[in-house]
Amino acid sequence: MPNITGVVARVFVDDLEAAIPLYQQLAQTAAVNRFAFHEVQLAQVGPFLLLSGDTAAFRDRVATVLVRQIPPVIAAIERAGGQILDGPSPAPNGDRLIARHPDGSVFEYIETGDTEPPA
Repeated sequence: MPNITGVVARVFVDDLEAAIPLYQQLAQTAAVNRFAFHEVQLAQVGPFLLLSGDTAAFRDRVATVLVRQIPPVIAAIERAGGQILDGPSPAPNGDRLIARHPDGSVFEYIETGDTEPPA
């Protein structure tokens, strides 16, 4: 069973409330998971993660990758010559890790603990 369960596209918006309806239509869902992290307001709408507010510190991340377990991610990144930049540490949606891959890309990984693939 693969460790990666999904990839969430990060979208930086000026007005979270104004942006949400479009992403609800694109994802064909009314569900919105709103939460805050530091000075950033976030809304997950299907496969999109909308970020608004003081987002400067988070703009280097390519995507958020959802994983069942973080330890295999750490092992793979370190084995490949990448670098763990932050974490793992608790976050609103599960333990998170920020890592720079050897090619310079920065990803956020969130441990979901899922045992079944998403439907």
